[in-house]
Amino acid sequence: MSLNKQLYVFSDFDGTITQQDSNDYLTDNYGMGQAMRVQLNQEIIQGKLSFRDGFAQMLNSVPLKYEETLETLKKNVAIDPDFPSFYEWCQKEGVRLVILSSGMMPFIRSLLEQYLGKEEATKIEIVSNDINVNEDGTWNIVYHDDTHFGHDKSLTIRPYAQLPEEKRPHMVYCGDGVSDLSAAKETEHLYAKKGRDLITYCKRENVSYTEFETFSEIHKALIEFKSKITV
Repeated sequence: MSLNKQLYVFSDFDGTITQQDSNDYLTDNYGMGQAMRVQLNQEIIQGKLSFRDGFAQMLNSVPLKYEETLETLKKNVAIDPDFPSFYEWCQKEGVRLVILSSGMMPFIRSLLEQYLGKEEATKIEIVSNDINVNEDGTWNIVYHDDTHFGHDKSLTIRPYAQLPEEKRPHMVYCGDGVSDLSAAKETEHLYAKKGRDLITYCKRENVSYTEFETFSEIHKALIEFKSKITV
């Protein structure tokens, strides 16, 4: 293992950085309900349904308008209390943190601003889906790409993974659910949230992972890892 290479942390947002998945919250409480959502997730994991189509069905079942949706999420979705200190450590130590999300940019930015402040939130790199807001306040998802994922997270990671060994950064991925399937095999190490669908997938596909519950565990592990790769 070569020394002094930069560490890149790619992380999912909903259910990973946040304690609750904002899209699940909307679907369960205002849309089709938890039972139908869980059924669709299982079909996605089993390869019977694309994430793109399943996710669109979930979001389309939510009747809230844009401003209502934004306020609902700000009131009901919290960020992992250990994430802000992890973010500060990344900033201080020169660790590149990139959020790769199948959620939607305005909602992600709004939640980060609420917990980190606007100035800090704008510094975080985010690659995600977006939304289109209509004149009457209704909204719909605008997917990041044309893949069956809607946002294939591996497409952001892979160019770095394909660099020559001496130029390739050390990379880890943090995730929890079905939106992370495309990224699960792309980095040196995977952190998968306890009790979530990503672990089900990893066990089935024999993908190595470390289970975590909060960012404090990832923080501690990466401090140790970084000490080993830095002279």
